[in-house]
Amino acid sequence: MNPSVAIVGAGAVGGWIGNALDRAGWEVSLVARGATLDTVRASGLRVTHRDEIRVSRPRAGSAPELGVHDYVFLAVKAHLLPALAPQLSALFGPATVVISATNGIPWWFFQDFSGPLMNHTLQSVDPNQAQERAFPCERTWGAVVHASMRVISPANVQVVAADRLILGEPSGSNSTRLEAVVRALREGGINTVASNCIRREVWTKLWGNMTMNPLSALTRRGTTCMLSNGNVRTLCVRMMEEMQQCAAALDLAVAMKPEERIAVTERLGDFKTSMLADLEAGRPLELGPQLGAVVEIARCLDIPVPFLNAVLGLATLICP
Repeated sequence: MNPSVAIVGAGAVGGWIGNALDRAGWEVSLVARGATLDTVRASGLRVTHRDEIRVSRPRAGSAPELGVHDYVFLAVKAHLLPALAPQLSALFGPATVVISATNGIPWWFFQDFSGPLMNHTLQSVDPNQAQERAFPCERTWGAVVHASMRVISPANVQVVAADRLILGEPSGSNSTRLEAVVRALREGGINTVASNCIRREVWTKLWGNMTMNPLSALTRRGTTCMLSNGNVRTLCVRMMEEMQQCAAALDLAVAMKPEERIAVTERLGDFKTSMLADLEAGRPLELGPQLGAVVEIARCLDIPVPFLNAVLGLATLICP
């Protein structure tokens, strides 16, 4: 029997991953509702990459309707998970692996972490510990997405650019199950690699997201326009330097300079960040798990971060 996977969050990232695993022969289900649910049931999931259009026909419905799966990919916005987590219990069996593919600091980040914040729960990420209770810590993996997708319409995803998908177990081990998921995603067309330090990968991506996202939302500008302003660019560097101080205390230092990380963003061309897109659509901003989490970590480590605090305060005032 082929492995089964439930995708929680049938949007851009979830559609991309679900399409790849379906192509690899896995049994794919989408936790969906509303127009997305209706579209998937009527005409399937449509994913476009370059000139290729592929339509798959996954099962779709609520968690109780879909039942237990071998794997569960969490591809929703991180700030939605505390309320959503208790509703997903029907997807989990005694051997189910949960893979978090959200932006920002995930709830599991400091569980069994050999550092000053070992087993610390971040209030900005999991305020009532709903995720910690709902998801099995010993069977939770991390995923870091380096790709750009957008939803054209319900269950209709366009892959704008795809670099790689990184998977890893927080323990650093490389189990046969991890190898199987990596292999399946590669067979499905996603450049996927395994990491023995997934926390560092999460932290490195956040180093860019926690600056570019809120600053883009505050300025209402795409990345090229925003970073061409000298004052905004300097602010971005100062924020990244403050986060590097936290990284040093946690042994998660990023092996590049802030300007080198900014250059990575610039090579992607001018684009609208996900936080700016959410702001324009009137949706809640993913502020807590990204910038809020870094500020909370700095406070716990007694590290002053005046630039991060200032931007967080301003961004909080524009939240819908």
